[in-house]
Amino acid sequence: MENRKPAGRSVRKYEKPVSKGKQKVTTQIRLNRFIANSGVCSRRDADEHIKNGLISVNGRLVTDLGTKVSYDDEVRYKNKKLSAEKKVYILMNKPKDYVTTVEDHHAEHTVLELIGDGCPERVYPVGRLDKATTGVLLLTNDGDLTGKLTHPKYKRKKIYHVFLDNPVTKNDLFKITEGIELDGVTVIADAVSYADPDDKSQIGIELHSGQNRVVRRMFETLGYKVRKLDRVYFAGLTKKNVQRGKWRFLTEKEVSMLKRGIF
Repeated sequence: MENRKPAGRSVRKYEKPVSKGKQKVTTQIRLNRFIANSGVCSRRDADEHIKNGLISVNGRLVTDLGTKVSYDDEVRYKNKKLSAEKKVYILMNKPKDYVTTVEDHHAEHTVLELIGDGCPERVYPVGRLDKATTGVLLLTNDGDLTGKLTHPKYKRKKIYHVFLDNPVTKNDLFKITEGIELDGVTVIADAVSYADPDDKSQIGIELHSGQNRVVRRMFETLGYKVRKLDRVYFAGLTKKNVQRGKWRFLTEKEVSMLKRGIF
């Protein structure tokens, strides 16, 4: 197999060992796709890992972006073996007091505990909901899709139901649509309104920002305290018919819509 050498870099070629006797016919795919399929990251990030010398194939360091591998090859990232597993997509209605990090030695509970043995593939949360926030959470091992759903340029819509300690004035709702400055960046809600006409402390807010704890911080900046925060919509997915703390696999139609990015 011939590899192209990027200009200005010293690259060690990877050549798949040839065994004697009858050859096994295998399908080869680009190395960055294999890495993305394993759920580690997107293909774009996989290219960076390859260029930075973090990937090895069958014990040899690979830095050539054109490298192709088969599913029988041993691919490692930072010496951790990767497996191009079947793609899995899970919709969860996250309960309170569960963290969305994969591993947190200080957390009592993680969302992966709720899946248990129900999914043999290793999945990861797409984005984060803080410990106290409930609602729609997507988990998958599809690195490419994760990259598209979390990158700001794709502007995937999120809707939250916010419960506050005091009624919100119309003037403050206006300020939210005009923009709230957080860490030097102005965050503007796409839409905001009262979720309950008889209870002005309940607000529905739609936005695309991916800033950490963005909804809580917006209201805290205006002097309100969030008592409860529930994400009711994410990139076309809702928690309809999924009880709190439960989950289900996405349908083929739902996966197709997510990949087409129509939301």
